[in-house]
Amino acid sequence: MATLRETRNRIVAIRNTSKITQAMRMVAAAKLRRAQDAITQARPFAQQLEKILHNLAAAETDFVHPYFESRKKLENVVIAVLSSDRGLCGAFNTNLFKAVNHRIATLREEHPGVNIRVISIGRKSVAQFGKGNVDVMAEYADVFQHLDYSVATEVAERASDAFLSHHADRVELMFNEFVSVIKHEIRTLQLLPIQPVQEETSATTVDYIFEPTKADILEALLPKYLNTQVWRSLLDSNAAEQAARMVAMENATTNARDLMNALQLVYNRERQAAITKEMLEIVGGAEALSAN
Repeated sequence: MATLRETRNRIVAIRNTSKITQAMRMVAAAKLRRAQDAITQARPFAQQLEKILHNLAAAETDFVHPYFESRKKLENVVIAVLSSDRGLCGAFNTNLFKAVNHRIATLREEHPGVNIRVISIGRKSVAQFGKGNVDVMAEYADVFQHLDYSVATEVAERASDAFLSHHADRVELMFNEFVSVIKHEIRTLQLLPIQPVQEETSATTVDYIFEPTKADILEALLPKYLNTQVWRSLLDSNAAEQAARMVAMENATTNARDLMNALQLVYNRERQAAITKEMLEIVGGAEALSAN
């Protein structure tokens, strides 16, 4: 049975831990507010750019950009995995890595002999895939400490180079998409080849006039589209990470306070028992003296 001093020391340690987790929750909440504003501002631009791009791609012309080329046989796949740089965010990274492993197993089952490589983005992703289970194409650690658009352009350029040189027949992004403060979903986005959007057929067909040419327009828009998709994924993952950390730290603070209250009851009970024991010893000693 724990002594009074041990119980008191545990209460003090848990109280200090609850203060730390409470402070971390407040820091995560402040970062979440900025990250949520960033992804809210980025989504409309990304969606509008995607809409314009698909409208241009659907126009009836003889030109087909290589980014739209769907390979008949899938031999090489590149998966960019966006994790966090730090822990203490619940099952944020664990669920992501489970989904990635399941995706890899599915690809190998559907396409026997397929070669899968990973682009690790985030320190946890670098540590996870640096064990040698999967070939690592590139590593980007500590990108979320100071998130910059240059990371998105570098990842998009590396992916497009691999696709155009036929070192990758498909490029996918796997990340946590921010839905709300208490909800985020793991999403798999096919970056290359670009898939045309299946929309409802309309009665009228728009005849586009390209100036200067469709090829020139797509050559200008497609790199921006790839950069925007990667950047949007980074912002989504960052916002989801801060939300997961805020919820995890709030739960940790609540659990610490509940444990501290339970230990306080134990401490009071042990202290009362010690006082009662001392009083009985004093009374017993007094009776023994009076009897003598």
